[in-house]
Amino acid sequence: MTRKRPGRAPVRFRGSFTSAEVQVAGAGAKVDDGVGELGFGQLARDTGTATASAPHSVAVAGIYNARTELPPDALRPPSQVDVRDGLDDLPWRPDHFVGRDDELDRLDGVLSRPGAVLVQAVHGLGGIGKSTLAAHWAATREHGRRPVRWFTADSPAGVQQGLADLAVALQPALKVLPVDALAEWGVQWLASHTGWLVVLDNVNDPAHIAPLLSRAPGGRFLITSRLGDGWGGNVALVRLDVLAPDESLDLITSIITSKGPRDLNGAAELCEELGHLPLAVEQAGAYIAQTPFMTPRNYLQLLAEHPAEMYEQAGATTPDERTVARVWTITLDHIASRQPLAVDLLRILAWYAPEAIPAFLAALPEGRAVQTNQALGLLTAYSMITPDPATETIAVHRLVQALARTPHPTNPHRASNLINQARESATANLDAALPQRWGDPVTWPRCRALLPHFDALSQHADPATDTPTTARIHNEIGLYIKDQGLVARAIHILQRAYTGYERILGDSDPSTLTSRNNLANAYEAVGDPTRAITLHEQNLEDRVRILGPDHPNTLVTRNNLASAYQAAGDPARAVALHEQNLEDRIRLLGNDHPDVLTTRNNLAGAYEDVGDPGRAITLHEQNLEDRNRILGSNHPDTLSSRNNLAGAYVNARDPRRAIPLMEQTLDDYVRILGPDHPSTLTSRNNLASAYQAIGESARAITLHEQNFKDRVRILGPDHPDTLITHNNLAGAYVNARDLRRAIPLMQRTLDASARILGPDHPNTLTTRNNLAFAHRLMGDLDHAVTLLHESLALCLERFGADHPLTRKAQRVYSLAWEKRAVSGPKLEFGRAATGHKGGCL
Repeated sequence: MTRKRPGRAPVRFRGSFTSAEVQVAGAGAKVDDGVGELGFGQLARDTGTATASAPHSVAVAGIYNARTELPPDALRPPSQVDVRDGLDDLPWRPDHFVGRDDELDRLDGVLSRPGAVLVQAVHGLGGIGKSTLAAHWAATREHGRRPVRWFTADSPAGVQQGLADLAVALQPALKVLPVDALAEWGVQWLASHTGWLVVLDNVNDPAHIAPLLSRAPGGRFLITSRLGDGWGGNVALVRLDVLAPDESLDLITSIITSKGPRDLNGAAELCEELGHLPLAVEQAGAYIAQTPFMTPRNYLQLLAEHPAEMYEQAGATTPDERTVARVWTITLDHIASRQPLAVDLLRILAWYAPEAIPAFLAALPEGRAVQTNQALGLLTAYSMITPDPATETIAVHRLVQALARTPHPTNPHRASNLINQARESATANLDAALPQRWGDPVTWPRCRALLPHFDALSQHADPATDTPTTARIHNEIGLYIKDQGLVARAIHILQRAYTGYERILGDSDPSTLTSRNNLANAYEAVGDPTRAITLHEQNLEDRVRILGPDHPNTLVTRNNLASAYQAAGDPARAVALHEQNLEDRIRLLGNDHPDVLTTRNNLAGAYEDVGDPGRAITLHEQNLEDRNRILGSNHPDTLSSRNNLAGAYVNARDPRRAIPLMEQTLDDYVRILGPDHPSTLTSRNNLASAYQAIGESARAITLHEQNFKDRVRILGPDHPDTLITHNNLAGAYVNARDLRRAIPLMQRTLDASARILGPDHPNTLTTRNNLAFAHRLMGDLDHAVTLLHESLALCLERFGADHPLTRKAQRVYSLAWEKRAVSGPKLEFGRAATGHKGGCL
């Protein structure tokens, strides 16, 4: 994979030419091999005369303006000129060649079949190693062909020059003839001989070589091209992909260390960043090899900080045209000459992840469907993209993307304004593709498919360039990510949405206030109610000032602030806010409005947290009656009320009254929402906890095991709800005194929860306390005390000494330390998660 000899200067065809008449002076004999037309054009005839003025000299007449003298043996017909040694003209032999065993074997197989013509349509991508593979195969494999000739076939003039060079190599005396005549002599020689191999390198259009292929069927052509189609059925296609990671590492290592040992720190990461593209790896290796003290790690840093310059740089002996930037610019020139919109579409695709881009994201602005389809076809033909019809997705090499979105002052395809337009189009396409209901499991497959492309756009786009559309995408994806349990990641995304809205629209715009609310809810979900309270308090103040105290959004903010107070262990303040909200909503909306029923439900949950189950049960019973009357018994909100009433019975130590309600609710959820809906799984969890409360551990274990299996399948093993189910199943094992199954399960849950949610998340603290209780039952008091001490230290650091969780951890630890046993109450297994609309999980 060393450098290739630059092509010769092209010679323009003067129309198409036919077989030239070559006459020996005085004899009147005509030499004609009878070979048909090459088809490149027509030469003017009768433009001059020729005479022979020396002994044994020959005059060539009829096609030249000037007299040309040739020795007699130079005019032997091409069919009578035999091949001899020394005619091979491979431009170079790769010094560094790795891998490609399968492709080399395919070339062996194809070229061993009579009559076969090989077209190497490699991934279509410049820099993939097409020419290197052809040169290596021709130079090293036992193909038995002679001579081996190399034509730079990127234009008709290049093909013509290659034929002319062949003629001169076979008959040096012919060099005085014009290139047109030499080319015709060369094609006649190929047509009348067998056993030769011609490499047609870098063909841009099959039509440029079609006449040659049709006139010379006796040898073998090995064609390299960025084009993957248009070759016809008699051409054997070999698709060349990027190198395997170990192969690209071997390649860059051999280049960098060619003159001695070097620091290879970061070499594997660099190859990954370069997408294992051979030309890019070679370019980087040559630059590192010639630069003292440069390492792959340093090169990675330069690539990140100065991408435009580094894509143009290579080793001192590497020709400018052998850099990825130059190779792809030539390709884009060809594409733009046929359809400029295709280059626009490539710039749009550059903002997404390189693999599995949904076809619906590949859209030009203003709904130009016909032009979009044409652009996709052209980009595919030049292998700048790789479509997968089976999955309706597109792949683009990561370096093609990087160049397409990196501005360059002199490159017309990489002008800053065009790149900015492409970023905005990519953003608009992603926004249009987002589901409207991210919380509905039906939409999750599309959300998952879009997530890598959102990540890429978010990473590559400077936040300073964010628009309201960019902020909206971050808000929606952040909510989806939070709903999937990746709350820490969601906070980062929602923070960018909030920052963008505030910068663009101001701190009083409704979108800014909504974004701040969503960020606050994420902080509450991650176990940081203090920051959530700060944001909600600011939001409530702003909404009262801007919208007034009775606006629906103001009441929503007051509700969310109350929820944050509950999470912070201050249910009394939460109760006051919920009571005010209920009073205001009844006054504004009436007793039967859905928002009134939701507020009553939330107030009931706050009464439970404050230790007043009687008032909670009264409100839940009223809510269930009203929802049955207003919404019907099958409405999801009605089922939620029934679930929450049953949960209140369990908290009031009346599980036998709760179980019939829970069994009915689970049956209805399965019937109405399906067995995989999150509410169905929550309902099954709550029923298991109720069975556990009445001592039916076997039934509880069966339900928890089913729930765990389903949540792993639906949500994945690391989703917080899956971890809660893991914890609750372990708790059921503890209640059944099956501690040998419970303790390993709890330990795995604790490790996963600490890794995913953090060691001081409330759910992680619950799991740690439950594990301590299990060790105490096993008689391992020292282990139990150690775990409780860890929980106390984390609570003190995270929440402070006055937080309810800290006070409870202190009490439990003190009792355990004094008695060398955990005699304090454990946190309940069934209360580890946030409930469904105030219910227990």
